[in-house]
Amino acid sequence: MIDVGANLTNAAFDADRDAVIARARAAGVDGIVVTGTSVAESCAAARLVAGRDGLWHTAGVHPHDAKSCAPGWLDELESLLEGAAAVAVGEAGLDFHRNYSPPAEQRAVFAAQAELAAALGLPLFVHDRESKGETARILKASGIAPEQVLIHCFTGTREDLAAWLEAGYHVGVTGWICDARRGAAVRELTPLIPDDRLVIETDAPFLLPRAAKAASGAPRPQGRRNEPGFLPWVAEEVARVRGTTVAHIAALTSSNARRFFRLPPAPADAVAAGEGAGG
Repeated sequence: MIDVGANLTNAAFDADRDAVIARARAAGVDGIVVTGTSVAESCAAARLVAGRDGLWHTAGVHPHDAKSCAPGWLDELESLLEGAAAVAVGEAGLDFHRNYSPPAEQRAVFAAQAELAAALGLPLFVHDRESKGETARILKASGIAPEQVLIHCFTGTREDLAAWLEAGYHVGVTGWICDARRGAAVRELTPLIPDDRLVIETDAPFLLPRAAKAASGAPRPQGRRNEPGFLPWVAEEVARVRGTTVAHIAALTSSNARRFFRLPPAPADAVAAGEGAGG
């Protein structure tokens, strides 16, 4: 399966990053898209994935970091996106819940990235929290093709999901779905996401899948740090609420991720393992 969003450059992994990647592979996570959240972190992501099979990266500026953009930041991102392992613009968007950056700066930085993705024909990895429709308006104005947009870490309302689906966007589900208290809405809404637009992600080291039910062969999450090796716990809960199997969700979401990010075909053994998985 493929983790479409993991912050592996985060300092939480400084002591054991290689071991974290190895554990993910052992848990059946054969692909990880490492998230870029600023110019510096996007550069770090590019260095991390260089020469590693099954690892790719995005390049973008998170709304929290919008206020820190220096002159020339967009040109730097565009240069990074020329790399063979760069698969999307982002994480970009709006976050009016915390407003770590002023809303006006968030809007400008997001709009610039959406327009860049549209101009380059690249996917866009989108953060949206309490934007009250402004994320949708900026996306529409950018001219980006709907099939190039992924709404990362969906935690919104029924109305939010309806808007994303009507627009034709992909939707990412994280360990939030495993949270007994906060994840109720995501558990209710995840079955509404069309098969061909569903992907799964950890957002590691954040959003540890709490109160997860037993997953097939996956190590049980310990401590407070999330990591890509816990993606099977997300797949388990997604499978449960959609009334299907973990094998089906793994195969389905991996296929969607490979198509969306234009990743190489799955190894032959992984394809064979997914054949016949039913829902």
